[in-house]
Amino acid sequence: MDCRILIGKLAWAAALAGLVAVSGGCAPLALTAAGIGGSTAVSHVLGGVTYRTFSEPLPKVKGATMKALSRMQIKVDGAEKNGAGEIIKAEASGREIEIELESLTPNTTRMRAVAKNGLIYDSATATEIIIQTETVLVRS
Repeated sequence: MDCRILIGKLAWAAALAGLVAVSGGCAPLALTAAGIGGSTAVSHVLGGVTYRTFSEPLPKVKGATMKALSRMQIKVDGAEKNGAGEIIKAEASGREIEIELESLTPNTTRMRAVAKNGLIYDSATATEIIIQTETVLVRS
């Protein structure tokens, strides 16, 4: 076996072992980031809540969110104003979905999405709602 190949394999093994050792406590976050592709600017916290900040005014983000929910065939139960923003409540396959839109500035809106099935958080559905909202915004 060529020494360069052996050294290359050993370097990869050492790098992989180092990553495993360093990321032991961050495994759920690493898996989540890998699951959404890493290139999407969606942030998770351990509780299953998904966040994204858009450089768009709240009314535009709300319109895109409603269009995304419609495209996903998620039933909207209602929307209500909440301080500097709005809360949209929806339902899909027994999951309670809550989307909070908060106006940070006139042209910046923070979106928080939560999808729960009983006591279990469904971060995949919450992430997809945000991704679909972003897709609508990009196309408009």
